[in-house]
Parts: sequence; structure tokens; C-alpha cells
Amino acid sequence: MSDPMSNAHLSIHKVVKEYPQGKAAPLRVLKGISLRIRQGELVVIAGPSGSGNSTLLHIMGLLDRPTSGEVRSDGRDLARCSSYEQSRLRNQLFGFVFQFFHLLPDFTALENVVMPSMVQHGALAWPRQRNSTLARATQLLTRVGLAHRMSHRPAQLSGGERQRVALCRALINQPRLLLLDEPTGNLDSRIGAAILDLVHELNEIDGQTIVMVTHDENAARTAGRIVRLRDGEIVEG
Repeated sequence: MSDPMSNAHLSIHKVVKEYPQGKAAPLRVLKGISLRIRQGELVVIAGPSGSGNSTLLHIMGLLDRPTSGEVRSDGRDLARCSSYEQSRLRNQLFGFVFQFFHLLPDFTALENVVMPSMVQHGALAWPRQRNSTLARATQLLTRVGLAHRMSHRPAQLSGGERQRVALCRALINQPRLLLLDEPTGNLDSRIGAAILDLVHELNEIDGQTIVMVTHDENAARTAGRIVRLRDGEIVEG
């Protein structure tokens, strides 16, 4: 049997997600989704609220487990890995950017960016990686126009600046797949457009594979491929 990941970074096969509702029938949010994300793609997942967009993204990034179905990478079903292994794989394979930033308030922008690398290497190996990681974090923050804000904490940054820090944090471990969940949803249109410009630059210049959930039709139309969900099923893409 051929490997479904032969030309893809991630392959979703017949994924179902249900949530229990007590004595009532389970709420089925995803109804057998199959989707392949190929290397170098910028894919937008779009659909009305309640269609299962974010649920699908979370399952793809191992933040949630499917009720049934497969999430395959390199010939492995990641959905069936142990919680410990999934945590390790999340850190190594994926970068995440969310609508509400999720930066650590007591740490500077630079410290927030390097945090995933500290987690990846652990206390024993981190001292050997520290200088190279700090150099990469500095390079990333400079690239997004925050060289002068690296020592500032999140409360001292604007919404757009915080989202750029979050984007740098997602990139620090050089992920195979960058997952964006409504990255412009908490920003005004001008700042949101600037974030989207960065996303497209990462895809077009760096070749970063990206999957983005958005309700913004203008953002969706700029993607290489649009996958539209409705009521837990793919209706386009």
C-alpha cells in the first residue's frame, strides 16, 4: 500500500470528531474529513462559524484527538501516538499562531520567541543551543520589524506587535507546518493586512507550508487553495 504522505506534509483520512452530550446523541462536529496538505502549499480552511474549522486545525496539529480516522505524517498515524509523543511531535513539527496571541506576560518578546526551543531541548541541552537560538530569534524579530521591541513585555506591545511575536515564536523551531487559527481576527483591517503580508512572504519566499483558518473572505481569496467546510464536511477544495 502506498504511503499517503508520499507528496504531502500531512494527510487527514476519514476524520470524525464527536463530543458527548450526556444522554443525548453525541454532537458530531467533523463527519469523515479527508484532506492532504502538500509541501509548500498555503491552504485556507474557511466556512461559517460552527462548521468545524478550528476543530479540524486542532486535530491536524495534535491539540485534539479525533474520535476516529487518521492523521498521518511520514507513514505514522500521529493521532494514535501517546500523549507524551504527541507533545514532542507538536513541538518539533508544528508552529501555532492563534487569534489571542497566548504570549507569556512575564517574559519579554525575545524570551517568548525562544520558549519553544527551550522546551524542545530541555534543561541539559539548552545551554548548548542558547546562543544559536537567541541569534535566530533576534533575526526573526528583526525581520518582522520588532528589533527595537525585543526587551518589551506583551503588555507594552500593540496587538499587531504581539501577533508578530507570536508568529516568530511559531517559527523558531523551523516547523514543517505552520498552523494559523484566525490570526487576524483580533486585529484591525490595516494591521491584519500586514500580518497576512508576512504570512504570504513566508510561503512564497521561504517555502513554508501553511494552513490558515479564517472567516475573512479577502484573506481566503489570496490563498493557493481554499478548503470550504459546512456542517463538518468539505464542500469545496
